[in-house]
Amino acid sequence: MSMAEAQTRTTELPEVADPSRVAPQDARELSKLFFQQLAILEEGTPEHQYARNTLIEMNMSLVRFAAGRFRSRGPEEMEDIVQVGMIGLIKAIDRFELSREVEFTSFAIPYIVGEIKRFFRDTTWAVHVPRRLQEARVQLARATEELRSRLGRTPTVKELSELMSLPEEEVREARLAANGYNSSSLDATINGSEDGEAALQDFIGTPDTDLELVEDFHALAPLIAELEQRDRQIIHMRFVEELTQAQIGERLGVSQMHVSRLLSRTLARLREGMLTTS
Repeated sequence: MSMAEAQTRTTELPEVADPSRVAPQDARELSKLFFQQLAILEEGTPEHQYARNTLIEMNMSLVRFAAGRFRSRGPEEMEDIVQVGMIGLIKAIDRFELSREVEFTSFAIPYIVGEIKRFFRDTTWAVHVPRRLQEARVQLARATEELRSRLGRTPTVKELSELMSLPEEEVREARLAANGYNSSSLDATINGSEDGEAALQDFIGTPDTDLELVEDFHALAPLIAELEQRDRQIIHMRFVEELTQAQIGERLGVSQMHVSRLLSRTLARLREGMLTTS
């Protein structure tokens, strides 16, 4: 397409007075039009910049949604979180292609959440703590809250160890590691703890599991879209229709063993994609 044709097409873009106030449903439809134009406009031109800036402002609600899980943090830190999330949104806009045949929302959320998670990994810990213990801290917080709701008291290390399927020593290490999350006093413990080691950080700011489920869904959507037709079909039959491997094999005309190999390969690819995204 010539530059003249591209400029003619540019005039089709609607004027959006305040993109940040466009309703999410309208933003989805308008975004498709703007992405079509962005793909044919020359980078660096005023038209290209207008389309890109409008896309950023129209989809800021995605950043606010992703940042919502951290609403228990102070206003100043929330401002930083939103700014970091905006970086993820911009990366998603610059890398999105309509040919992917996935909704931009599904494509952008993993980028936004990924940037926020990297921000916390890089800046939140007051001292260096191994990644294994950082992850154990989150697991510990969930297990502590679950047992505290069930038992009506603070759980012991032994009870946490059984629920988390971890040795008691690793549970203690995770509790100690939580003291490195913020630069607060190491003596700040929760009253009523039986062994006196439970830090305040173990009991506050636990992740919203419902939002995490939404994030996982959005992260998986573009990965599944990239699979071959047969692999997507197998995933659908196994996890949506809940068919056994033998039943899937009968439908596809292959052996159960072959279905097992295909399923294992596909799940490994999806897991790798999820880890790369996060």
